[in-house]
Amino acid sequence: MKDTKRTFAMVKWGKGILAGLLLATALQLPASADSLPDTRVRVAMYLDMGTTYRSTIPAVTLKADSAWKVSPQNGWDAWANLAAGESVRFSVDGYKVKALQSSDWNVVSAAAKKLQNTTDRPVVFALDQPAGTVYQIFTGPYASVDEANKAASRVESSISSQLGGQKPVAKGSNYYSVGTFGSQGEAESLRQSLTSQGIDAVAVLTGPQQYAVWTGGATSEAELTLTKGQLDQVGGNLQITVVNNTDPALILHRDVTLNLTTPSAVSHYELSGNGAKFMISGNGDMITQVVERSARKYRGEFEVSSVNGQLALVNELPLEQYLYSVVAAEVPSSWPKESLKAQAVAARSYALYNAGINKFKVAGLVDTTLSQKYNGVDNEVASVIQAVDSTAGEVIKSNGKVVEGIFSSNSGGVTADSSEVWNSINSTFTSVSSDEDKVAQSSLKSWYYVLLSNGTTGYVREDNVVLSGSNTSAGLSKLTVTSSAVNVRPLPLIQSDVNPVAKINPGDQVIALAKVDESSSYAWIRGPFTSDQLLKSLKGKVSPDAPSPIINLEVSQRGPSGRVTEVKANGQVLGVKNPDSLRSALNGLPSTLFDIVATGRYTVQGAGDITTTGTATTATTVLSASGSKTWSGGNMVVMDGSGTARVVDQNNQFMFVGKGYGHGIGMSQWGAKGMADAGYDYLQILQHYYQNVTITKD
Repeated sequence: MKDTKRTFAMVKWGKGILAGLLLATALQLPASADSLPDTRVRVAMYLDMGTTYRSTIPAVTLKADSAWKVSPQNGWDAWANLAAGESVRFSVDGYKVKALQSSDWNVVSAAAKKLQNTTDRPVVFALDQPAGTVYQIFTGPYASVDEANKAASRVESSISSQLGGQKPVAKGSNYYSVGTFGSQGEAESLRQSLTSQGIDAVAVLTGPQQYAVWTGGATSEAELTLTKGQLDQVGGNLQITVVNNTDPALILHRDVTLNLTTPSAVSHYELSGNGAKFMISGNGDMITQVVERSARKYRGEFEVSSVNGQLALVNELPLEQYLYSVVAAEVPSSWPKESLKAQAVAARSYALYNAGINKFKVAGLVDTTLSQKYNGVDNEVASVIQAVDSTAGEVIKSNGKVVEGIFSSNSGGVTADSSEVWNSINSTFTSVSSDEDKVAQSSLKSWYYVLLSNGTTGYVREDNVVLSGSNTSAGLSKLTVTSSAVNVRPLPLIQSDVNPVAKINPGDQVIALAKVDESSSYAWIRGPFTSDQLLKSLKGKVSPDAPSPIINLEVSQRGPSGRVTEVKANGQVLGVKNPDSLRSALNGLPSTLFDIVATGRYTVQGAGDITTTGTATTATTVLSASGSKTWSGGNMVVMDGSGTARVVDQNNQFMFVGKGYGHGIGMSQWGAKGMADAGYDYLQILQHYYQNVTITKD
């Protein structure tokens, strides 16, 4: 075991890649957390919080491995009891579009398939009728009646060939109740009778073994009254009352959306009632599959509610069980146990801090990297469970309060200072060296930046070429290709979705301009980006708008770790809400630890150490081996005094060369792995990356 006191030399930034854990909008400074919250956490999977978080779906499909039930959040009695292995769908009532109704399955199926490829995603219901099955397609929900009306026009255009004279219409959540019953069969009988007379009607569950039939589905109370004439014509003993839209209820459907080839109905519960919440739970350690979340399986209970008119699905489970999945999703389970334990404590602290401030209103966390990656029980492995259990209850504290255990993938050799990410200072998150981040690069190949005989430039991996032993007249090494059909890549990494710039074969010779690291979580290159590409990415993310065209792009300010905190385009500052937002603004860069290289810019050092900088044009005069001449176009190789070469062209594009992946705040996951490899324990790792803290078991 190494001594707990460790001296680190501060380093200037360098290069790197891997998945950054948090977006800048997710970062918050520790607020009030005088005591630990309850040891259960709430994780939102579907939720509409506007710009804070948005993941929406018209309906979600759940399937449990044991008997389960649906109950109001504040009630004990089950409203619905479900069998093990039964698939059930859930949605929320609101503004929607009734797109189509037909007894012809082929017509309905074709229309639904078209809508699946649009923003107006369909849900298809089957209605049993005395004369046979009728199918209905709905889209939504939408935020307002205006949005629903606009959607109706879009839907009409999308499925015009299937409508057969029908017209999509906006619907809402205003209903008449026309009768209450003690069994679903009785309610279904009246529902069929009304539907066969052309009246929209649904059977509804209003309590344990309590059923009703509702009609209408109007967008307003005024519109609802217009439908009363239809009910008056029916006659009989209808008990017509306006439904109180604050009362919780479950509208009952038979859903055939999941298989548009052959209709196979499953139960569907549409949640109604302002503020209503329903819990899906079982006995003991129930495991529930969420089909639309990549069919992953989860521990704990689920809550269904409506937030901003959209379905909200929240998984509630014990904190330690949540961590079994999170730690395994965030770092490889094969990593050293001390790095896994450090990750467990950081993730626990992050979860408790955000649970304490209820960050997403109905939940403290979400299941994506905006919080922490959470993929359910399929991620659980023995090494991670051991790491979580062996640190059970341990959290990071500062001044007696739980610290938000923020971490990122790779800090590129030095962590970020809080001022470089948030525009504010927090003594827990100050910049420290993280030399061990280099471990991310240890198993990767180097790449050559090469110039082909036709003037094309790109990157080839070192194991596909050998030094030929000869040089150019300028002293640059020549390489001979040793493999067949070698791809010359635009960046020093394999990108299966990006076409190579060229292919070369055994015996071909290329000129080596430089040797670089493979782009990874530690060292990376992005670009080149044209002015138009940058302007498109910058639009709406900087204020004022970036000047057009961008002729010059330069780093104008750096923070304590060397991260970029300000960039100028043509001399104008690109104003962002916080420095880390530059990652997104500049075409999704891995980190803000970068330099900008303009492909058309060059610097000449003259007598007396006087330097001049220019932009390549057809009028540029160059001094070559054959004398002075005017550059007529194409690529020009320029070299510095040490023999390092690069290509200057007249396209005036911008390359970004950097290190690290993620915001860089707090613990570097790759750095923690490197420290564990070197013999440091999890406490030493945590107290290196988080300043002025204690690790406490509560």
